[in-house]
Amino acid sequence: VQLQASGGGLVQAGGSLRLSCAASESTFSNYDMGWFRQAPGKEREFVARIRRSSGSTYYTGSVKGRFTISRDNAKNTVYLQMNSLKPEDTAVYYCAASRLGGVTPQLYDYWGPGTLVTVSS
Repeated sequence: VQLQASGGGLVQAGGSLRLSCAASESTFSNYDMGWFRQAPGKEREFVARIRRSSGSTYYTGSVKGRFTISRDNAKNTVYLQMNSLKPEDTAVYYCAASRLGGVTPQLYDYWGPGTLVTVSS
C-alpha cells in the first residue's frame, strides 16, 4: 500500500488545517489507519487512529477535542482535521496503515512520506 499525505503548511496559532492521506489500493478498507507526528529532535509520536470497519477513533491526550480523524473508504482516503492549532503541534505528520492497529509505530505496516505542519505563535 502506498500512502501520500497532503495538506500541511504554515498556520497561525488558533488556526486550522486539514490533512489528507490517499492510499493506492482498494484494500485500504482492510487497514486501521493512524496519524503520527515527529517534531525536530523528538521521537515519532502517535496522534490518532481510526479502525477499519467500525470507524471507532482514538486520540492522544494532547489533541483530544481539537483534532478529528475520519476516513472515506470509497475514496481510499483518511483525513485529520486539526483545529485550535498550537505551536507545539509543529511537526512532520505521517499517515500509516496497520493490519493490527494500535498506538505504537512498530504496529504499522505502511507509511507515507509525511507533510510538514508549522504553527506560528
